[in-house]
Amino acid sequence: MEQTQYGIIKPAKPEFEPRELLVVPHRGAPLVVSRFGPDNYNGNVQEMQGNFSCLPDYEKISFREPTISESVSVCAYDFENLAKPQILDLRWLQLGRIAKTSEGVFANPPKDEDGNPIVDEKILKSFLNGIEPVNGIYLCENDFGFASCETFQTGIQDSETFSRGGLARLLEHTEKPVAENIGKISSLKNYKAGVNVWGFDKVKEPLLRVASLCSNRDVEGLLVDGGLRGGYDCGYAFGVL
Repeated sequence: MEQTQYGIIKPAKPEFEPRELLVVPHRGAPLVVSRFGPDNYNGNVQEMQGNFSCLPDYEKISFREPTISESVSVCAYDFENLAKPQILDLRWLQLGRIAKTSEGVFANPPKDEDGNPIVDEKILKSFLNGIEPVNGIYLCENDFGFASCETFQTGIQDSETFSRGGLARLLEHTEKPVAENIGKISSLKNYKAGVNVWGFDKVKEPLLRVASLCSNRDVEGLLVDGGLRGGYDCGYAFGVL
C-alpha cells in the first residue's frame, strides 16, 4: 500500500507571469489589452515588453505600446464601471504619445530607426504631404495625425464642444464630425462640470509629451492633459496584445 504524503502542496506556477486581459471592440474588431501601472509612461511601456501568460488560451504573451485611439476605445468600454472608478478617479490614464509644435498637435508620432518617436517638426509635417485634411484635421496610417490649434478649444468646455473639436477627433483618429467614444467618456452623465483641456497650447520648440485623462473629483469634471512627460507623472496605461 502506497504511503500518503503529508504537507503543503504548492500550486504549479505558469512559466510566465499571469496577467488579466480585457477584450474590447475597436473599429469593428476585438482588441485584447492588459492594464499596466501605476508608473510613469516610459516605465509602463517597458513593462509591457516582458513575458506573460493568461492560461489556458495564452501561454506566452507580451504587449506593445498602444496608439491613442486604441487607448480611447478601451477607456470607453463600460466606462462607468471600469476606467472611471478604477483609473481616472484615482490617477492619470496615459493614452499615448503626442508631439506638440508651433502650429498644433501630432498624435502617435512615427519612430526613427532607433525606435525613438520623431519630434522634429519639419519631418513630422513632411509626412502630411499629399494627405487631404478631413473635417480640418489630418489622419494618416498607424493612427498618426495632426490637428492645428485653430481646430479646437482649450480650457473649460462642455462635452459636445470638446468631442466635435479637432483635438478629440485626432485622439480618436476618426473621420466623423464628432469623436463618439470621447463624447461618451466626457458626457454630462459622467462629468457634470464638463471638460478642462490644458497643456495643448502652441510651443516654440517641439515637445514630446503624453496625452492623458483624469477625473477632477473636486468639481466633477474631466481633465484632458497634453503636458505629461514620459519619465514622470505616475498613472496607468493599456498594453496591446
